[in-house]
Amino acid sequence: MMYNFVIDCNRLKHRGPDWSGLHQHGGFYLAHQRLAIIDPASGDQPLFNEDQAIVVTVNGEIYNHEELRKLLPNHKFRTGSDCDVISHLYEEYGENFVDMLDGMFSFVLLDTRDNSFIVARDAIGITSLYMGWGLDGSVWISSELKGLNDDCEHFECFPPGHLYSSKSGGLRRWYNPLWFSEAIPSTPYDPLALRRAFEKAVIKRLMTDVPSGVLLSGGLDSSLVASVTARHLAGTQAARQWGAHLHSFCVGLENSPDLKAAREVADYLGTIHHEFHFTVQDGIDAIEDVIYHIETYDVTTIRASTPMFLLARKIKALGVKMVISGEGSDEIFGGYLYFHKAPNKEELHSETCRKIKALHQYDCLRANKATSAWGLEARVPFLDKDFINVAMAIDPEWKMIKPGHIEKWVLRKAFDDEEHPYLPKHILYRQKEQFSDGVGYSWIDGLKAHAELHVNDKMMQNAGHIFPHNTPTTKEACYYRMIFERFFPQNSARLTVPGGASVACSTAKAVEWDASWSNNLDPSGRAALGVHLSAYEQQAALASAGAAPPEIIDNLPRMMKVGAPGVAIQS
Repeated sequence: MMYNFVIDCNRLKHRGPDWSGLHQHGGFYLAHQRLAIIDPASGDQPLFNEDQAIVVTVNGEIYNHEELRKLLPNHKFRTGSDCDVISHLYEEYGENFVDMLDGMFSFVLLDTRDNSFIVARDAIGITSLYMGWGLDGSVWISSELKGLNDDCEHFECFPPGHLYSSKSGGLRRWYNPLWFSEAIPSTPYDPLALRRAFEKAVIKRLMTDVPSGVLLSGGLDSSLVASVTARHLAGTQAARQWGAHLHSFCVGLENSPDLKAAREVADYLGTIHHEFHFTVQDGIDAIEDVIYHIETYDVTTIRASTPMFLLARKIKALGVKMVISGEGSDEIFGGYLYFHKAPNKEELHSETCRKIKALHQYDCLRANKATSAWGLEARVPFLDKDFINVAMAIDPEWKMIKPGHIEKWVLRKAFDDEEHPYLPKHILYRQKEQFSDGVGYSWIDGLKAHAELHVNDKMMQNAGHIFPHNTPTTKEACYYRMIFERFFPQNSARLTVPGGASVACSTAKAVEWDASWSNNLDPSGRAALGVHLSAYEQQAALASAGAAPPEIIDNLPRMMKVGAPGVAIQS
C-alpha cells in the first residue's frame, strides 16, 4: 500500500516562509514549510537521526529539548533545533516517547527500516492537524484542511493527545491526565503553588532565537502573561540576543475597552507598546480571507479571529515572529460569564473539562491559524501540561462564582501580591471580556448588519435544506457558512466544525443551567449580561454592608462600569 505524507505543502507556504523541505522514500513523501524560531541557521526540515533511517517533519516547539538531549548521551544531533530530539527519542523508546515531550507539536515520523510511521498531536491541540484518505489508499497528513481537501475522499480533524501508528492501523490516546475522566478533584487551593506553576509555564516559553513579544488586550489573562514575561525576560538568551525590553501588541476599534486597558497595563509594566486600530469595514473586508485561513464557520471563532488576523499581519511586518498569548484560562478556571449560573461545583468542573477538551476546535484553532496565516507563532502558557494538572486538581468549590469571588478568583488571588504587585488591582480584578467584544462592541453589530445585506429571509427559511448539517440559525452564521462552503465544499470539511446550542461560549450541556438561555443563544458574552450584572449587584450589596473582601470593595465601581458587556465605553 502506498502512503503519501503531506505536511505543509505549497498551499501552506504562509505558515512557513523561511524554508521549503521535501524528502521522498519510495511512495512516502514528507514536505515541510518552516517558520524558523529555534536555530534558524541549521534547523531546516525534514529532520533525521544519525543514519537518516528515521525522518521527521514537525510543526511546533519542544520546550524541554535540552533536558531530553541529556537523556540521549550516545546520540549525535545534526542541528540545534528543539525538534531534533524526536527521531532520537523514537530510536530509544519506540512509539512510547510522546508523553516525554513538553510543548506544542504535530509531527509525522517515518521509519524507513520497516516503512512504518507514526503521527502525533500535542495534548490540547494547540497546533492544528488533519488526516485524510485518498481513493487509491493513500494517507495524507496536513496542518490545514487546504493541504488535503482536494486530494482526499475523506478527511477529519486529528484528535489532540493522540497517536496514530501504521503498525496497528489505529489511534490511541497518549495523553491521560487525571482530570480527563472528569472525576471531581479535592486538592485544597494553594495560591502560591498556582502562581509558581504559571510562572514556570511562561518562563519555558521565552525560548526563542528570533524577535518576540506578547499579545496584550488589557484583560486578566493577557496582562498576567505580559507581567510574568516582563519579570523574567531579562535573564534569558532571547534578551541577550534581542534586548530585554518587552514588546506588547494590541488591536481594537478606536476607543474600545481593550485598547484603553492594554495601554494602562503596558504603561504599568514598561513595555514597548504597539497599538493598532481597525475599522468595522477593515474587518468585514478581511472576512473571506479569515475563513479561508481559519477553516471554520463557527460564529464566535470568526468574530474573534478577524481582529487577531489583522493584528498578526501588523506584528509580522515589524519583524516579530513569535508572541505569547493568554488562551485557555477561561476554560480552566470557569471564566466565561455564563459560569455565574453553574449550579454546583460538580457541574462547573465537568464544564471546564468539556471546554478544555474542545479548545482545539475553537480558541486554539483561532490562535494557531490566525497567526500562522502571516508566518507568526503563538505560544499559550495557560495550556502548559504541568500548569493544567495543578489548576485542574483544585477543588472546584474554589472556582465557584459567588459573592466575594468573581470569575477566575483563584487565579486573580494567586497574583494579588501586595509587596511586589504584578498588576494594578483594578486590572487584576477586571471582568472578563470576550476578545470579539473587547476589541469594540460595534464590531459584532457591524458584522450582523453586513450579513443582513447578503442573506435574505427566504434563504433563512430554506437554510435547513441547503445546510442540513449544523444548520445556521442566524443570518450572520449563514453568511459565514456560504463563504466556508465556497472554499471547502466537501462534506468532510463541514464535519470538522463543531455545532450545537451555545450561550456566551458555553457547551450545549451548560445551556441547561438556565431555561431562559434557550431563547437567547447568542455566542457573544453579551448574552450573559443580566447574569453578570446581577452578580455584581449582590457584591455591591455586600460591599455596602462591609461584608465583601477589600479588593472587591475597592474595585467594584470599575468592575460594574468596565464589566458591562454591550455598553460602548468611551475614553
